[in-house]
Amino acid sequence: MKDLCHRAEESTLEPGSADHEKWQGKKLDEMRNFTAFLLMGFSDDPLLQKVYAMVFSLVYLAALTGNLLIIALTTADQHLQSPLYFFLKNLSFIDTCYISVTVPKSIMNSLTNIYSISFLGCAMQVFFLFFLCGTEYALLLVMSYDRYAAICHPLHYEVLMNRGSCVQMVMASWLGGCIYGALHTAGTFSVSFCETNKVSQFFCEVPSLLKLACSGETVLENGLIIASSVVVLVCFIAMLVSYVHIFSTVLKILSSKGRVKSLSTCLPHIAVVTLFLFSGFLTYVAENFVTSSLLKSLTSLLYTVLPPTVNPVIYSLRNQELQAALRNMIAGKCLGFSF
Repeated sequence: MKDLCHRAEESTLEPGSADHEKWQGKKLDEMRNFTAFLLMGFSDDPLLQKVYAMVFSLVYLAALTGNLLIIALTTADQHLQSPLYFFLKNLSFIDTCYISVTVPKSIMNSLTNIYSISFLGCAMQVFFLFFLCGTEYALLLVMSYDRYAAICHPLHYEVLMNRGSCVQMVMASWLGGCIYGALHTAGTFSVSFCETNKVSQFFCEVPSLLKLACSGETVLENGLIIASSVVVLVCFIAMLVSYVHIFSTVLKILSSKGRVKSLSTCLPHIAVVTLFLFSGFLTYVAENFVTSSLLKSLTSLLYTVLPPTVNPVIYSLRNQELQAALRNMIAGKCLGFSF
């Protein structure tokens, strides 16, 4: 019907006239800007799509359970009210939101065999991915400073990491992430899309979207990506410097038990930062050097699904305080049920 209207409109205009040229420009703009995108996912096989949906559902449930459990424990237990657990609670909340941006939509697409996402929905995915990713990285930087203050300046720790300063650092992380997300969303969707509307991912990933852009229109977003890489590198160097000071201080501790205790509070953070940066780096390598769309989608899981799922395990695996709080919660529930 839309084509018939276009043809009828075109037939009323004289070729070569100003109105005809204006109409052609309008039609070209409509062709270059999609109202929806198609998320191609992992496979066209309906059976495999159901398998992916089942696996994604289990992983999503595990991530929600782990992160929400940490939020509940650090909120309810009075022994977990230190700055470390305040930051950990925020990290778990970020991870809960982060995995919820992409996975539920992908599960729904696989179950319904409807792979379209609106232009607005795609823009929201891009914004929240960058927003939460930037906030998490900023929070990891804050957590490294917390460990630096606790180990290198224990006598001044309560002054450096008082409640007001902790809240301010967390708010700054969220604000920085929001600005980061807004800039990348504006840079990505300031382009005109000339190619097909098929996105070779299970979510709206910026590199895949930029491949659909008209030639020469990705300069702004590419510049933002370069600037972001510089900021990430500077923050990483700041983390490295803090841990150089931490390890040099730990080595000066005479008691082996004291050294182990100090390091045990740092190792989960080091593991989380390593996983976060390593998964992003592998995805970048795959995007530029891997040709298979399936492999690219699988590597994208590394930074969209793996960190939010594994982070709760890393932080609770050898954390005696979290384990004790969980036992107390279970015991309290059991006692409450028995009465």
